Amino acid sequence: MSFTVLIPARLASTRLPNKPLADIAGVPMVVRVAQRVLSGATALGLLRVVVAGDSPEIMAACAAHGVDAVLTRDDHLSGSDRLAEACDLLALDNAEIVVNVQGDEPLIDPALVGAVAQLLRARPEASMSTAAHAIDHYADFVNPNVVKTVLDAQGLALYFSRAAIPYGRDQPGTLPRPAPLRHIGIYAYRVGYLRQFPALAQAPIEVTESLEQLRAMWHGHRIAVHITDQAPGPGVDTPEDLARVRQLFAA
Repeated sequence: MSFTVLIPARLASTRLPNKPLADIAGVPMVVRVAQRVLSGATALGLLRVVVAGDSPEIMAACAAHGVDAVLTRDDHLSGSDRLAEACDLLALDNAEIVVNVQGDEPLIDPALVGAVAQLLRARPEASMSTAAHAIDHYADFVNPNVVKTVLDAQGLALYFSRAAIPYGRDQPGTLPRPAPLRHIGIYAYRVGYLRQFPALAQAPIEVTESLEQLRAMWHGHRIAVHITDQAPGPGVDTPEDLARVRQLFAA
């Protein structure tokens, strides 16, 4: 199986300015992400890893470390819009699969990248695939910053929410059983769907929850979900996150 990994990266960030270029043990973060994915390239059957950046500074950082990159517009409203432009710049076929690995995930598990790509390949009825793992702490279950998902019998997503779903009516204050699922923000897409995405109207539920994947579901696209036993490594959203990841690399 071959597929392409696209890593969207933009300099603008309200909580951590110039985040893609943040230094992690002497290497810019977005380069660390690409290197992490490339470390599993042979086992994964990866075709290519490409950073989709929005600035000459990101292009220069990638070039300095031998990482493929394409320069996309700096006015995209979402990462998916940026990926759609990258697919055009790379002249990818509509039938190809791309995996979106966030540019702030320097500890991403390459095996997880391969798993979501393989799942989408195996599920022709789905336009996208993603991942989730079981929640084992009630505080995470009720935390609106932890996105939850519920699935149907075929492992396709029924909904994503910041709310505590499914809610245990008869067991308030406890985790429902079976364990609820925490969504992991990694996606595989069919290129044909990505090219459609910029023209799709925003969904009311997407705006309410501030979850872009709900736009796909609202328009009738199915999302297959890979269940993993491993919680993902910490991402980088804040200066505190960056300090924690730097300590992990130093160790």
